[in-house]
Amino acid sequence: MKTLLRNPIDRASFEYSRQIAAHHAKSFYLSARFLPHNKRLATFALYGFCRYVDNLIDKPRNRNKSELIRELDYLTEEVQIAYRTGESEHPVLIPFIYVALQTGIPQTYPLDLLRGVRMDADIQRYNTFQDLYLFCYRVAGVVGLMMTHVLGYKNDSAFVFAEKLGIAMQLTNILRDLQEDKNMGQIYLPQEELAQFGLGEQDIVQEKLSDRFIEMMKFQVARANTYYDEANNGIPMLDTDSQFAIYAASKIYRRILDKIAEQGYNPFLGRVVVPKSTKIAILLQHVVRTRMSLLRENVFPLWGERCD
Repeated sequence: MKTLLRNPIDRASFEYSRQIAAHHAKSFYLSARFLPHNKRLATFALYGFCRYVDNLIDKPRNRNKSELIRELDYLTEEVQIAYRTGESEHPVLIPFIYVALQTGIPQTYPLDLLRGVRMDADIQRYNTFQDLYLFCYRVAGVVGLMMTHVLGYKNDSAFVFAEKLGIAMQLTNILRDLQEDKNMGQIYLPQEELAQFGLGEQDIVQEKLSDRFIEMMKFQVARANTYYDEANNGIPMLDTDSQFAIYAASKIYRRILDKIAEQGYNPFLGRVVVPKSTKIAILLQHVVRTRMSLLRENVFPLWGERCD
């Protein structure tokens, strides 16, 4: 990747994205700071764009739905123009489009993210898991795909596993935020699966914790864990100097599922939080692991050559 800071405007735009990450995602920000310089800046640029898109609906301000949709439509057109021209004056697109073109992020990924956010504005219920999967893919799976371009990869199969990790994380979000989302009128758990356990959406709305509800939650947690298991097989396919960030993110997010299990699979006790000390311990563990892997790759082969 070429140098990302070519002029004062680049510096200002990348600094803006860095500040977004520092403010909204402290664990992510800490992890990214251990990445090589260019990858660190590119990661902030990607995060700044994704956070901005998410916030259009997650933090709607005083705007009505039609006004929010117009914002999404405008940003969709601006992304397409930026890919064609290689530039933009939008503060989050200035660094994002440069990184996207430098790292080969396909245009369909950011456009899919925008489609996913629009789904969140239009859809309050999902009938089947297939319906929910499309939403998860668009708002999280494509983020994993874009991150793979930024972090670097040794094998094209890494993209398959990156999508799975994005799905795992979004399913985790849904379980963690079930109470908060239903209070805003949004129920993501598939209606078909609720019915399979003899439940309806009123069990969620009225926070009815029953044996059937607990079994349904166990099923949901187990499925998310399966996606984590599958996704972790792809982390060694990333560039070695980037692997720690994804190992740590996967393990930290998975701890949310552990916390849900520890509280008896009851999602109505408030938002589950992983302690900061736990996050830091997990991150440092994988930073050290990555540094040792780089040492083996860069030093031990040369030592072996000298001993032949």
